Amino acid sequence: MGAFLKNLRLSYGQKLFLLATLPLILAVAAISILVANQSRQMAEREIKELEVQLIEAKKDELKNYLALARNAFINIYGRAGPDDEEAQLLVSQILASMVYGNEGYFFVYDYEGNNLVSPRQTFLINRNWSGMNDREGVPITDELIRIARSGGGYHTYDWPKPSTNQPARMIAYVNGLQDWQWVIGTGVFIDDILVSVAAARAQVEARVQRTFLYIGAITLAAVLLVFVTGLIINIRERRLADAKLKKLTQRVFDAQEEERGRVARELHDGISQILVGVRYALDSARRRVKVGDNRAEDTLERGMDHLNTAIHEVRRISRDLRPGVLDDLGLGPALRALTEEFSERTGIETEFQTVVFRNRLNPDAKFSLYRIAQEALTNIERHAAATKISIDLRGHKRGATMRISDNGKGFPQPRKRGESVGGLGLRNMQERVEQLNGTLRVFSSKSGTVVVAEVPLSHILPPEQDGDTKMEAKA
Repeated sequence: MGAFLKNLRLSYGQKLFLLATLPLILAVAAISILVANQSRQMAEREIKELEVQLIEAKKDELKNYLALARNAFINIYGRAGPDDEEAQLLVSQILASMVYGNEGYFFVYDYEGNNLVSPRQTFLINRNWSGMNDREGVPITDELIRIARSGGGYHTYDWPKPSTNQPARMIAYVNGLQDWQWVIGTGVFIDDILVSVAAARAQVEARVQRTFLYIGAITLAAVLLVFVTGLIINIRERRLADAKLKKLTQRVFDAQEEERGRVARELHDGISQILVGVRYALDSARRRVKVGDNRAEDTLERGMDHLNTAIHEVRRISRDLRPGVLDDLGLGPALRALTEEFSERTGIETEFQTVVFRNRLNPDAKFSLYRIAQEALTNIERHAAATKISIDLRGHKRGATMRISDNGKGFPQPRKRGESVGGLGLRNMQERVEQLNGTLRVFSSKSGTVVVAEVPLSHILPPEQDGDTKMEAKA
């Protein structure tokens, strides 16, 4: 899913909305399909059971009908012989007169397939129907004769309804009069059962569709709720982001103004005064040369000394703004030069350690780590009252780590979660590390402060193939 969202050109809010709603929609779809299948299966079992019960009831009804008809002629059949035509005619008349309902009647075939009784479909009488099949190819007459010969039973086939003359599904129950070789039976049409079953299935499908609609409505409401909630959160976060951006922009402006003020003060207090001294020295030397004073050379020497001091100050200011050794030799030599200059200027014992690693840092990482070290040293000089400082720079499998520790008095830790630590300097250090997707950890107590800045592996460049010594020096 992450790769799919990455390939789509969507905003952060749209990706968040997809991540929130897509699993919900998939889960609801899976639940809906599962519920629908289980509902259909359960309803199908119930419909099948209902159909079987209705058909069994019809079968019992047919058996009772045939038992009533048999009771009506059993005395005649019991006293008659196998070829008693008068008794056969009397029984045929009795069965022909026994009709029930709109479609019910009794039929008689002999074992040769000749129809003897069919009161509602008289065109069948006295004709041989052996080999007759229904529209589906199911044998009718021959199967009825076989069932009657074997002792009786049920047979299902399509047969024209007397009222409409249209084929419909019928269940017949037959029994045999073995002495006369007759097949006596009756049937009932079950198209009403099939219609009831079809209607039940339609009702089940309608309920399933209504369930889908309900689930869809609930899902839509949930998605809209997620959308509205996400929109509110997005607007709120955007407002907070805008407020933070304004604060950050103001801090950048303040930092720029502070840096400009610092450079202006150094130029005014240092370079400007030194250059004024050089000007007075040169002017004094010029006057002494005019009058032939031998002290003109000494005055020029003092002017040269002042000029050299001005050159050193210009280099120092330039190095503070953008140290050239950082671009030429790398982060390690630049930090070493920074610590040595800091120790000479402040008198604080400063120790720098590094383990040479073949992989190099990219320019952004080098500059940010250098500025973090510079900011940390400035904070220590102003606030920590420390007597010893240690800086350690190392490369490892996860990236690079710079650790700065001192034995100063530390600063109070935040009492509430989320409360900012320190002042503008620490916030600038934190923002520099966040721009590198790294981490900055600050540990402070009465015995000192430790600042640990970690740069991820994505800012480590692969080693070059030649110039290993130069490469190691520029790490």
